[in-house]
Amino acid sequence: MIGFIGGGNMAEALINGIYGRHAKDIIVSEPRDERREYLEKKYKIKSTPDNKEVVKNCNIIILAVKPQNMDEVTAEISDVISPDKIVVSIAAGITLSYLSSRLKISKIIRVMPNTPALIQEGISVMSMCECIHDKEVGLIRDIFMSVGRLLVLPEKYMNAITALSGSGPAFIALFIEAMIEGGVRTGLSKKDATELAGQTLLGTAKLLDTGMSPAKLREMVTSPGGTTAAGLRVFQEKGFVDIVKDALQAATERAKELGR
Repeated sequence: MIGFIGGGNMAEALINGIYGRHAKDIIVSEPRDERREYLEKKYKIKSTPDNKEVVKNCNIIILAVKPQNMDEVTAEISDVISPDKIVVSIAAGITLSYLSSRLKISKIIRVMPNTPALIQEGISVMSMCECIHDKEVGLIRDIFMSVGRLLVLPEKYMNAITALSGSGPAFIALFIEAMIEGGVRTGLSKKDATELAGQTLLGTAKLLDTGMSPAKLREMVTSPGGTTAAGLRVFQEKGFVDIVKDALQAATERAKELGR
């Protein structure tokens, strides 16, 4: 059985990725009645308001709760969890050592997914101890690969990953919002500016996915003395690259604070 503690957006993304093969093997605990009813109706899975019920009945337990709630949740389930269980945390900043000390078990995996998992286009990064068997790791890989790509990296990189790919969709969305507003200011309708900006983002991402480097793509678009060069000059003058770097640094530091 695969259990989710927390039935929010990321839990739903993972459920959506696997429920076709595992619907009868999924149970989710969620305090909100309307949310439980929604998940049960849409995915034909079991739900409960009781976190301990999930722990008792599942061999894989995915902690899909906010970092601020992790103290409360781990305290609640620590007396019913056993060493044979595999616990997977997708909470930003929460370390393997923290979970091990709270739950007194060793089979713990830390994963940072991102919001595009909602449409199976996410990228997740996984870190774990060496005590978990390959077969068990394979089950966890399958869950997260059902919603996109998966990398396995040492935990020391996880805060930076949280900032880049975890928070990144919000940063990119902010940039697209600015593109739309800029388009409207230069005379486009909001509808047309939104479509143009969105498709430009999608097409650019697909070009980069072919292996083309961002620098090469930028060079291809930029003609000397042309419109792109004029716009890029403004980005440089306003310190755009430094702003992005500083934003990622701030998000990384916040991830560290959440893990303390």
